[in-house]
Amino acid sequence: MEIGLGKNGRRAYELDEIGIVPARRTRDPEEVSIAWQIDAYRFETPLVVSPMDSVASPKTVVAVGEQGGLGVLDLEGLWTRYEDPEPLLQEIRELDKVAATKRLQEIYAAPIQEELIGRRIEEIRDAGLVTAARLSPQRTAQYHKAVVDAGVDIFVIRGTTVSAEHVSGRAEPLNLKQFIYDLDVPVVVGGCATYTAALHLMRTGAAGVLVGFGGGSGHTTRSVLGVAVPMASAIGDVAAARRDYLDESGGRYVHVIADGGMTGSGDIAKALACGADAVMVGSPLARAAEAPGGGYHWGSEAHHNELPRGERVEVGTIGDLKSILHGPASTSDGSMNLMGALRRTMATSGYTDLKEFQRVEVVVNPHR
Repeated sequence: MEIGLGKNGRRAYELDEIGIVPARRTRDPEEVSIAWQIDAYRFETPLVVSPMDSVASPKTVVAVGEQGGLGVLDLEGLWTRYEDPEPLLQEIRELDKVAATKRLQEIYAAPIQEELIGRRIEEIRDAGLVTAARLSPQRTAQYHKAVVDAGVDIFVIRGTTVSAEHVSGRAEPLNLKQFIYDLDVPVVVGGCATYTAALHLMRTGAAGVLVGFGGGSGHTTRSVLGVAVPMASAIGDVAAARRDYLDESGGRYVHVIADGGMTGSGDIAKALACGADAVMVGSPLARAAEAPGGGYHWGSEAHHNELPRGERVEVGTIGDLKSILHGPASTSDGSMNLMGALRRTMATSGYTDLKEFQRVEVVVNPHR
């Protein structure tokens, strides 16, 4: 598509620009499986909780695991900077909107305590659940040993954009391929948004790739950096890389996890229909009564010390975690019973498992 005489651009689509087409055959929702497995770990729902302090505390990570999902704890958040972050969470909830960003920067300026990394992971492991924890690419080399020694099951390296070939003249960049090769645990890495970037990440040996940059309701990356990821097209591109890498590697399947920009059950269904194996969400679960944010939501980009690319947003509280994930719903806007809605979408379009559902027909809807 011609943008101007000297610049062309490809048309890309957001999730709310597409629709899922029902098939001629329908199913009983009770006969639909939404189970998902990555490496040796099986989950009853394809839902991963985003590593954000407003959503994922050790307690809520355990609660999500008990509901069949996977919670990811941010090892650069409040839970590894403070022995007891509850008073600070209360303060963040009460901050004036104008002062929120500056105060968040001050709160998160406290140093990460390596001893707390191990302790938080052990809190989750003690519940008998799969443990997943996140570090940024910049801090992975420094803290990864503490993470592995604590017995993490799934290691998540998550940043705004993660590449297999980061170039830096200031410091030795993380050799992602060597790092993953040396680890004995599966690594999920991202974000990325293009076929080429995803293929390079898959070649590092990652078990999963995050699509997107976590650009949900609390992010301002689009306006600050001009970086935008239309999620439907990005997922489709990365799913194509997964298919081609499957052939290239002789059968190695890398999971595609859509990360960010999904606010309701319809978005989740469409992300999976575009080719994702699972979704990583934040704001839908920030509205749970158990969420540490208490009706407010923010991510790590909101307190960046030099260039914040997010903000604290009020999302409210609509119900407990169980009702948001599995119902019953008391709202009609797709904010509750997320997994029940996914089952019904799959049943309506005639599919009984997620791998089959990735083949469902979708259409572009110009009347959003």
